[in-house]
Amino acid sequence: MVYAISLRYDIITKEGEERYFMKPLNKVKIKWSPEFAYALGLLATDGNLSPDGRHFDFTSQDKEQLLNFMKCFGIKVKIGYKTSGYTGEKSSHIQFGDVVLYKFLLKIGFTPAKTKTISSLKIPGRYFFDFLRGHLDGDGCFYSYWDKRWRSSFMFYTVFLSASKNHINWIRRELLSRLGIKGHINANISKSVIELKYAKAESLKLLPKIYYDSGVVCLSRKREKIRKALKINKKQSSIYARVL
Repeated sequence: MVYAISLRYDIITKEGEERYFMKPLNKVKIKWSPEFAYALGLLATDGNLSPDGRHFDFTSQDKEQLLNFMKCFGIKVKIGYKTSGYTGEKSSHIQFGDVVLYKFLLKIGFTPAKTKTISSLKIPGRYFFDFLRGHLDGDGCFYSYWDKRWRSSFMFYTVFLSASKNHINWIRRELLSRLGIKGHINANISKSVIELKYAKAESLKLLPKIYYDSGVVCLSRKREKIRKALKINKKQSSIYARVL
C-alpha cells in the first residue's frame, strides 16, 4: 500500500548557504476537544500504532464507527478490508500516516503494539468522559436483562474491556476519583481480556456523564440500546414507587 505523505521545506541560511530540511505535515490537528478525545478513546481500543513510528490502523465492523473516527480526526481516507489471521473473519479498517500525531500519542501514554502494554493516559480532565465514550464504543459493551430471581427486577451493566490490567486499573481509579464508583473487575481467561463492570446503581451515575449531551459523537446503535434500557428502568422505578 502506498501512503501519501505531505511535506514542507524549511530553509535555514548560514553564511550565505541555504539548507533545505523536509518535515512531515501532520494530517490530524492536535487540539484537545470532545471530538479529539473521543477519537483517542477509539484508538486506544480498536486502533493500532505501527512500529515504524508513522502509521496507524483503525479497525471496526461498524462503518459508522469508521466515519466517526475520520470525522473527529478531520481526515478522509479509503475504507479497506482485511482478514484476521486468527479467526479468518473479514473486517473493515482504515490506515493513515502522521508522524506528528504519532509522537504526540507516545508522549501521552500510547504505545506501539499497545494491546497489553498500554497503561495510564494523560487525558485532560474536562475531556475524560469523551475519551471514555470512545473507549466504550470501541471495546466496551452494555447489556440488560430481567433478573428471574426477583419479580420485575430489571438489571443492566456498563462494561469496559482491555487486555492490559494496568489500563483497566487506571480507568477504575479515574472513575472512583471522579464519581465515587468502584466497579468490579473480572478476568476473562478464555478471551484474554479484563472486564471492568459497573452494575445498575453505578451505571446510573456514569452514563449521564458519558452521554452528557444529545449531540455528542457516538455509536448510535449503542446509545439507543442504553436509552431503551434507561427508559425501562425509569418506568419500573415509577411503578415501584407507587407500590410503596
